[in-house]
Amino acid sequence: MEGIDEGPVTAWLAEHVDLEPPLGFELIAGGRSNLTFKVLDAAGRPVVLRRPPTGHVLPTAHDMTREHRVVTALGPTPVPVPVTLGLCTDPSVNTAPFYVMEYVDGHVLRDLATAEREMDEAGRRRAGESLVEVLAALHAVDVEAVGLGDLGRREGYLARQLERWHGQFDRSQIDGVERHGAVDRVYERLSSSIPAQQGSTIVHGDYRLDNAVLADDGTVAAVLDWEICTLGDPLADVGLLMVYWTEPGDTTAALGAAPTVAPGFASREELRARYAAATGRDLSGLGYYVAFGYWKLACILQGVYARYLGGAGGGDRSGVDMFGVQVRLLAEAAEQSLAGVA
Repeated sequence: MEGIDEGPVTAWLAEHVDLEPPLGFELIAGGRSNLTFKVLDAAGRPVVLRRPPTGHVLPTAHDMTREHRVVTALGPTPVPVPVTLGLCTDPSVNTAPFYVMEYVDGHVLRDLATAEREMDEAGRRRAGESLVEVLAALHAVDVEAVGLGDLGRREGYLARQLERWHGQFDRSQIDGVERHGAVDRVYERLSSSIPAQQGSTIVHGDYRLDNAVLADDGTVAAVLDWEICTLGDPLADVGLLMVYWTEPGDTTAALGAAPTVAPGFASREELRARYAAATGRDLSGLGYYVAFGYWKLACILQGVYARYLGGAGGGDRSGVDMFGVQVRLLAEAAEQSLAGVA
């Protein structure tokens, strides 16, 4: 299986995580970010293994040690995360570092059909409420108390993020493929109008419904995908959640899937009001952060596009051009969002 060197990985898991060979490996998710595998041992014990994608990987991206550190640190807090079980930094085992965590059983609502099949309307309502409650809890974590005070610089978050993602957009250009000028235009506009930061907190960086495992009643059982977590402006998480939270009647969805249009889910306005009530933060300038969220996703998907053309996904290039189209649509959505920002 691509991404798993079964012999050395099995030996490492048997020694460090006490799994009983033979092991079965199943790819849960991969391609857009880190590869996630469900591992089942001979006794029926499931765990999850996370590693970087194969193929072209940008510098500073997909840091397994960092992600393992964040998830481990959040374990004792009110933020629900899987229990970490081990970290392997020896590339001779699996060509790249990886970490292992418990398997959290539940529902991951990636699309409309799944949301309607696996959760009733009351559960969907609860899912939105719980997602906001957990985000408020994350933004209230005492970073010094959990040992994450040095995870990143606390001030100037947006300026650093703009430089980081624009730089990765530059490095992800593809020979023979036209550069999307809207990404550069939005970058200039966002850079010239950065709002004052309302405090410094842990920022997940990709906070959305399908990065959470839900219990049967819709309550968040675990938040996943901490690969770009850092310290900074909490409203960046809120703005990005609004980008992902598609409502009935919207003409586009951020990544093509729109589970939140199913009956029962709260509106964006209800989620914003719930977050503001829980945290006391002023969301009147959230439009900037929504535009930033669209723009950041455009930069990230440009990197995904380049990775696929560079060989990620086992050489299967079916549908690859979809990523290029999404980059353009997201950049245009960012420009439209900025039209309403003073």
